[in-house]
Amino acid sequence: MRKILLGLWRGLDALRKVLQLVLLLALAVLIIGVLHKSLPAVPQRAALVVAPQGQLVEQLAGNPLERAIETAQSGAVDQTSLWRLVAAIRGAAHDNRIRVLVLDLDDMDSAGLPELEELARAIDVFRASGKPVLAYGDTYDQDQYFLAAHASQIYLAPSGYVLIRGFGQYQLYFAGLLKKLGVHVHVFRIGKYKSAVEIFTREGMSKADHKQAVAYLDSMWSTYQRQVSAARALPGDAIARYVASLTKTVPAAHGDAAEVALQDHLVTALANPVQFEQRVAALVGAGKDGSFNAISAQAYAQVVRARRRAEGAGKPCVGVIVASGTILNGEQPPGRIGGASLSQLISAARRDKRIKAVVLRIDSPGGSVTAAEEIYHQLVALRRAGKPLVVSMGDLAASGGYYIAAPANQIWASPATITGSIGIFAIIPTFRKALAKIGVHSDGVGTTPLAGALAIGQPLGPQARVLIRSQIDRGYAQFVARVAAGRHMTDAQVNAIGQGRVWSGAAARHIGLVDHLGTLEDAVRAAARLAKIKNYRVAFIRPHLSWTQQLLQRAQTRAALTAVDLFGPRLHMPGLMAFAAPLRPYAHALETMARFGTRGQMYAYCFCRSLER
Repeated sequence: MRKILLGLWRGLDALRKVLQLVLLLALAVLIIGVLHKSLPAVPQRAALVVAPQGQLVEQLAGNPLERAIETAQSGAVDQTSLWRLVAAIRGAAHDNRIRVLVLDLDDMDSAGLPELEELARAIDVFRASGKPVLAYGDTYDQDQYFLAAHASQIYLAPSGYVLIRGFGQYQLYFAGLLKKLGVHVHVFRIGKYKSAVEIFTREGMSKADHKQAVAYLDSMWSTYQRQVSAARALPGDAIARYVASLTKTVPAAHGDAAEVALQDHLVTALANPVQFEQRVAALVGAGKDGSFNAISAQAYAQVVRARRRAEGAGKPCVGVIVASGTILNGEQPPGRIGGASLSQLISAARRDKRIKAVVLRIDSPGGSVTAAEEIYHQLVALRRAGKPLVVSMGDLAASGGYYIAAPANQIWASPATITGSIGIFAIIPTFRKALAKIGVHSDGVGTTPLAGALAIGQPLGPQARVLIRSQIDRGYAQFVARVAAGRHMTDAQVNAIGQGRVWSGAAARHIGLVDHLGTLEDAVRAAARLAKIKNYRVAFIRPHLSWTQQLLQRAQTRAALTAVDLFGPRLHMPGLMAFAAPLRPYAHALETMARFGTRGQMYAYCFCRSLER
C-alpha cells in the first residue's frame, strides 16, 4: 500500500511539474506575443502612401492606451506624428522597393507652417532621389496645398477646389460678459505687448497687439507664398494674385473652381480617384484589392526605425528631446511639458555617455514660470557637463517656450516660427459681485491683513496687490536676465525687444533672439559640429519604460480595444461637434486659464496660436 501511495504521489508531483512548465511556457508565449511587433512586409514594387489624419503634431498627446481607445470609439485619428512621417519619407528615398510617394491629404485638418516645412523638406529629399511624388485631393485647403505643392504632379478632383485664404488672427473677448456676471479679473503683467490676458480684460484688440500681429502674420504669409511659388516654379506673386481674383475667376468659370486652379497652374491635372489609382498602378503594379501596391508611412516608419537602430549600434548619439505643449508643474503626459518630467529626460541625457549633444525641439506657448525655471536649470547643468545644447523651434516657442530656449549654444527657427513674448503675468479673479447676484455673501476674520486675501469671495486688498506686483516685477527681471545671459546681451537690450512682444522667426533672427533659420535636421547637424562628431546617429529621447510597463501598457490597450469591439463605440453627435468646433480654441484658452488659477503662480504664456488658416 505504501509503495502504491508513493507511486501515486510521484505521479501527481510529476504531473504538477509538467503543468507548471506548460503554464510558464504559455505565459512566456503570451508575453512575447504582447511585446513582439513583427515588421510590416514591404512589396518589391510599392508606393509609400503618406496620409496624415487630424492635426500634424510634434508629439502625440496622451498615452498609447488613451489614443487607442479614442481611435476605436470615434473611428478616426485626431493627431499624426510629424516625425514618424518624416522618418518614413526620408528612409524610403533610398529604398529601391519604394518607387513612388503618394500624398493623400484629404484627412489632414491642420498644421503649423514650420511643421509643414519639415515635412515638405523630406518630400524634396525623396524627389531629389529621382522618384516621382504624386498628390491627390478631393479638395486642398491652405495647409494641404503647401505639402501638395512639393509634389511632382498634383491631381485634383473635377468637383474640387484649392482654397488659400492667407493668415489671420481673430479672437473672442470676454470682458463684457465678465462684467455682466460680476466677475472681476485682477491682472498683473509686465510688457505692453503681453496680450495673453486681453481676452479677459478687453472687448477688442489693443493697438500694441494689433501692431505685433500684423508684423508676424505678414511674415508668415510672405513665407508661405515664397515657398509654394518656388516649389511650383510660379511667379513670386502668383499665389497672392490667385487668392485676390477668386471672387471673380470662379464665378466667371460658372463655379468650376477646379478648372480655375488648373488654369492658374496650381494643379497638374483633374482626375477622379479611379483615374489616379490607375496612374499609380502603372508605376508600381496593381494590388490584390484592385488598387495599387502600397505601404503606409505609419507602417514603413517601423521598418526605418528598425533599420536605423541596427545601423546606429555603437555610434555616438545626438539626442533629440521634444518639448511640446503648455508648460505646467510636475509630471505631465505627452502633449504637455511637465517641469518634472522634462527635467528627468534632460537629466537622463546628461548622464548618458552615448549622448554627445542634445537638440531640444520646442513647440510651446509657455506656461508656468516655476516649471520653466526648473527646466532651465537642468539645461544649464547639461551644458556645464560639456554637452552642447541646440534649440530647434517649431510652430511656437514663445514666452515660457523661449525661457527654456535661452541657455542654448545655438537657436534655430523657421522663418514662420512665432517666438519671443518675453513677459510675465498673473491673473486673480474675484467673484464677490457675482456671488452677491445670487444671494451669496462672504464674511469672516483673519489674524493678518493677508489672511483670506485670495479668497474668491473677498476683494483683492492693497497689501496683496503690492505683494503680487513685487513678485511679477522680480519674475520679469529674472526672465530678462536669463535671456541676456544666454544671448550675450545686456538687460536693457533684452527689455527693449521684450515687453511681451511676439516676433516671427525671421524677425527674431535680425534682433538676436534666434541664431539661424533652418529645420530640425539643420539643428542636429549644428549640434554634431559643436560636439565634434561626424559618424553619429540621431535618437529621440523618450521616457524609459521597463518590459513590465510595456507589457502592462500593451495588454491594457488590447483589452480596451476588445471591450470597444464588444460593447460598441460611444454615441456620436456629428452636428453638435461641428457646431462646437469653432469654440475649441476658446475652450482651450479657458482651460489653460483655469490651470493658471493656481495660487502663488506666475505665468509666461502667449495666446498667439489663435490663428485662422
